[in-house]
Amino acid sequence: MGGSDSEVEKSARKENEKKKLLALAPIAKPLAGKKLSKRTLKLVRKAAEHKCLKRGVKEVVKSIRRGNKGVCVIAGNITPIDVITHVPILCEEAEIPYVYVTSKEDLANAGATKRPTCCVLVLSKPTKGELAEEIQKKLKTEYDEVSTEITSLAASMF
Repeated sequence: MGGSDSEVEKSARKENEKKKLLALAPIAKPLAGKKLSKRTLKLVRKAAEHKCLKRGVKEVVKSIRRGNKGVCVIAGNITPIDVITHVPILCEEAEIPYVYVTSKEDLANAGATKRPTCCVLVLSKPTKGELAEEIQKKLKTEYDEVSTEITSLAASMF
């Protein structure tokens, strides 16, 4: 009987993923695949732990305009879509890699907030203070891996 529970859970998870994909905005490109999405959200989680994260449209736009570099992660299921349409343009002008993930709820969970988040900017180093060298190196390597993967995904799109 334990096997049937896992089957029910699997089908429920698949239904949930289908709903997320149906709720996606038409401008959500480049959209991260399952693997890249998982790695990106993991990076967001680590960045939130070490205070290297800017949450929300207002904070992200302010950081980009101030010249902070990082990786921008945008939720693909935002309504109204006008809230985030200017963020990718700002990212392209500032040469910041950006990627869409399927759900704002997943992005919020990864960013250590309960409130659904439109977009986050993962900074390569914290704005205030310093990190231990070991932690900084770990975060930087993961950041670089995700950044190059996002850049290659965006390059393959055009």
